[in-house]
Amino acid sequence: MHFQIPRGTQDILPAESNKWQALEQTLRHFCSLYDFKEIRTPIFEHTNVFKRENDSSDMVNKEMYTFQLENSNTSLTLRPEGTAGVVRSFVEHKMYANPDLPVKMYYMGEMARHERPQKGRLRLFHQFGVESLGTKSPLADVEVITLAFSILKALGLEEIKVLINTLGDDESRAAYRNALRDYFAPYLDSLCADCKRRYEQNPLRILDCKIDHDLDCVKNAPKMSDYLNENSKDYFKTVLQTLDRLGIPYQVEDTLVRGLDYYTHTVFEIVSINEEMGSQSTVLAGGRYDGLISYFGGPKEMSGIGWALGMERLIIALEAEGINLNEEDALDCFVMVLDQEAREYAFEVLTEIRAYGYRADMDYQSRSFKAQFKAADRKKAKTAIMIGSSEMESGSVTVKLLDRKEQTTLPADELVSYLDVHLEEEEEHHHHHEEE
Repeated sequence: MHFQIPRGTQDILPAESNKWQALEQTLRHFCSLYDFKEIRTPIFEHTNVFKRENDSSDMVNKEMYTFQLENSNTSLTLRPEGTAGVVRSFVEHKMYANPDLPVKMYYMGEMARHERPQKGRLRLFHQFGVESLGTKSPLADVEVITLAFSILKALGLEEIKVLINTLGDDESRAAYRNALRDYFAPYLDSLCADCKRRYEQNPLRILDCKIDHDLDCVKNAPKMSDYLNENSKDYFKTVLQTLDRLGIPYQVEDTLVRGLDYYTHTVFEIVSINEEMGSQSTVLAGGRYDGLISYFGGPKEMSGIGWALGMERLIIALEAEGINLNEEDALDCFVMVLDQEAREYAFEVLTEIRAYGYRADMDYQSRSFKAQFKAADRKKAKTAIMIGSSEMESGSVTVKLLDRKEQTTLPADELVSYLDVHLEEEEEHHHHHEEE
């Protein structure tokens, strides 16, 4: 019997996880600069949190992991995205009553979508996202876009661009939907089965179809920009002017509609223009939503904006540009046991130096001296602390600075201050070399 991970999932192994931690650290750092605070919502919710009436997106119609427990009428769904749960929480905890709006939050965690696995697209994947809830201001739109752009630039991505569009307000979108229905009516027979459903539910989705996007009738469809009312035009103009002031490069992309039905006004994506990314080039995407807060029972006119990025896909984009997040952590000390009766004493010394904040480990396999030295080398240890029965009897330790080959024996209770001095010197020594 052999056990294997389910299709479309992956293990993040210890050799990879520091890459993830480095990325998470950068994300958290930028959110704190922008005063976004973390929220953690459950990995599953009641199904109707995600499956809202008349939603035409594929994610809701085809890709959700939904289950019912035995003897229960409750239908639960593993979260396929982060926004809905965050907005549900925002309303449930009456955060909309906060005197300082918007409420600015970020989340990170696993999402589940049952779709065909491919490079950069898993069934169980990690998303990081931000939501700015409770105010409708073009500056809030620009704030989240700037945050996104700054994060990707700080990580070192060069080959990226911001694509942006507006879907306008409800009135503009209703006018546009009618125009699309009229326009696509004669072409219905040539559209795929999904687009026939989208035609009824939300014809905007047809523009985003993976199958029909090359058809002339899709390419020549009416443009959203022709159906915007003045209010929507002004809003979008302010967003673009502010991006110009900040020097954030963007491209207005009038076919951009995004994969979820609740978006209004500003929608955007940041894509990688690196060839290696192939068709999965979207690194980050988001937009404004007006109806979502009221759907969950919050104030009617209250609006929010947010974006999310796929962590796996971001890591692929970084690797495509040759950016390596995987800084191998070196050990400060490796404790070597020279004879077995000194083992417990060695373990005591090890525990003590860890308590003082040094990264340290020891040999647990009773290996030869030579094998232990190799282990210290593989772990990139800066010092080796050698302990045998003579050290144990005299309450001392022998320390070897591995890169300088200096060795010295001293009382165990002086070890920490010795490390304080020499490992700090080591750092300076190292930085000095890097600067030369």
